[in-house]
Amino acid sequence: MTAFSKAAEKVASGADATAEARELVSQMSLEEKLWCLDGDTRFWPGIVDMGHGGYHRHTWPAAAVERLGIPGLDFADGPRGCVVGPCTAFPVSMARGASFDPALEQRIGAAIGAELRAQGATFTGAVCLNLLRHPAWGRAQETYGEDPHQVGEMAAALTLGLQQHVMACMKHFALNSMENARFKVDVSADERALHEVYLPHFKRVARAGVASVMSAYNSVNGEWCGENPTLLTTILRDEWGFSGFVVTDFAMGLRDPVKSVKAGCNIEMPFRQQRAVALDAALESGDLKIEEVEARVLETLATFLRFAAVFERKPDASVIACKEHRALAREAAVASMVLLRNEGPLLPVDAPGLRKVAVLGRLATLPNLGDGGSSNVLQPEVVTPLDGLRAALPGAEIVHADSNAEIAEGADLVVVVVGYTKADEGEFIGSGGGPPQPSMFPPADHPEAGFPPGWEAPTPAAGAGGSDRPQGFATGGDRSSLRLRAEDEALIRAASARSDRVVVAVMAGSGVVMPWLDEVSAALMFWYPGMEGGHALADVLLGECEPGGRLPFAVPRDEADLVDFDKDATAQTYGLLHGQWWLDHRGVEAHLPFGHGLGYTAIELGSATLEDDHVVVEVSNTGERSGSTVVQVYGSVPHSRFERPPKRLIGFSRVALGPGASERVRVPLDRSQLDVRQDGKWLRESSEIRLQVGLDAANTRPVAQAPSR
Repeated sequence: MTAFSKAAEKVASGADATAEARELVSQMSLEEKLWCLDGDTRFWPGIVDMGHGGYHRHTWPAAAVERLGIPGLDFADGPRGCVVGPCTAFPVSMARGASFDPALEQRIGAAIGAELRAQGATFTGAVCLNLLRHPAWGRAQETYGEDPHQVGEMAAALTLGLQQHVMACMKHFALNSMENARFKVDVSADERALHEVYLPHFKRVARAGVASVMSAYNSVNGEWCGENPTLLTTILRDEWGFSGFVVTDFAMGLRDPVKSVKAGCNIEMPFRQQRAVALDAALESGDLKIEEVEARVLETLATFLRFAAVFERKPDASVIACKEHRALAREAAVASMVLLRNEGPLLPVDAPGLRKVAVLGRLATLPNLGDGGSSNVLQPEVVTPLDGLRAALPGAEIVHADSNAEIAEGADLVVVVVGYTKADEGEFIGSGGGPPQPSMFPPADHPEAGFPPGWEAPTPAAGAGGSDRPQGFATGGDRSSLRLRAEDEALIRAASARSDRVVVAVMAGSGVVMPWLDEVSAALMFWYPGMEGGHALADVLLGECEPGGRLPFAVPRDEADLVDFDKDATAQTYGLLHGQWWLDHRGVEAHLPFGHGLGYTAIELGSATLEDDHVVVEVSNTGERSGSTVVQVYGSVPHSRFERPPKRLIGFSRVALGPGASERVRVPLDRSQLDVRQDGKWLRESSEIRLQVGLDAANTRPVAQAPSR
């Protein structure tokens, strides 16, 4: 047995992981300790490999010490599936956030975790939970919504699922909700905005037992996140009691390698880069103390020991893109789809009555699953909307055109598929806002970080399954507008002029302003729906399944109604209000409020009362079909002496009911969402709390017997 395996065996039998890790550290040489502070891959060969498709071809190792049997970590990304090799592509996180279903998200996490581990990963950056401050954010699709409580519950569920198989990392810590300027912007937030709005969901996941945290590229209140002691030590470890390890975002995640160690950052990822160049000299000069190095190594090794089972178990490769995971991806796409409008009602349509179906839009035939950056999954195949409808309606005439709306004439159903692609939004891979100092890159001939003697560039990886498999990354970035392309809006109106049976399916990663919505019979938020999305769309349109989603953000009538967003800013202030809260504060009605979503049956809420820390509400399905809804509880402190959102979500629960059925639903409440942060402490006012229950943020009614505190 190795020194690590002996220690892991003791921890599994009840020994303290930190004590056992301390013994391991005592056996390490200085070289081995420093080795654990960054990735195991040389910077220059690694950065070339990454640009040639390596990010999606293999895992990225760090902190492995062979002499002692320390396994280190093997990183592969998420969050819509394992990015290494052809794997199951699930709907993007924002879509899954619309399900408001933590139990489903935990199942998805377990499936993604199994595929990650089968591909050789032991560690994943799949838990993305930065708050959606503004829908124009390019990576909005990687998080769950605009509300701290909803984001925290969904991300905690994903974490629990993933960590059945791998160590999970939550990211990007913190206030990382701008993409184009992510390498240069300083985000300012006062104590209340930071702790009440932009950190509660991180705290929730930390306390759910997440193994690791990834710092963000941006700076917060004047200090870069990868070397920010307030974030990485004062808040994360001292206040929250986090006992895992911290990694940087890749390649450009810190600016001062010595300061980053002192601040609480454990591993510079994914290369031997700045620390490999600087730390030996810093130890010799006294700028860095060996005790500070050992503290970081200790935290990392203690986490490895707590998660030792991850290294020992590996699912068979047959789990990768297996039929069960594809079925789960299809289920998730259905549960995520939000029915925004349904006049008539047009939906669901009767399949036997469909003789001709017209499908319009270039996205109807395009494999369109979202960002082309670090979250991109090279799935083995994609069911497009047109594929799904043709499979579900073999006896109907299915006609398609990218832009010729004349094919809508005489059709029994017209499906218009519009929206964005990875060219419009996603992780920003470009030159703007790049690193300001050459010192971030080691010399090309550095003995540990540079090119080794005789090194040859790798051969670019062949595309896996088609021309839509990028070898590098898509450009991505923040959106310039929340409107669809002018040609998309024109196509919607042209189709509506020719038919009163038009359903619009919108593909996007977050909010879209829809001035055309009242002109169509039906509209769905289709998102980036995963590899089984086309089948899921047919399931919903034909009534095989009900669209289960509810909007995890508010959609305004005009994007000017939202908080400001400057995608090229070098400085930005985040306040207490955004999204639905901002609209409510200003008295502006949302076009589509937070939590909005229709179904195929009639759901009514009866009496609601407070019982302990739950709101108990009678929910009835008065329609003739089975259906589901999301019961939402909002809290406010009307006589507070502090500025607050007019009301904020403090509990939600998904419920499914058969026709004519009723159920008393118990919605758990998180009252801490109403606490106030002041002078480094949490304050719970003695003022009355007002509770309201509803099916979206705009249509709520009081809960009986709400107590005073």
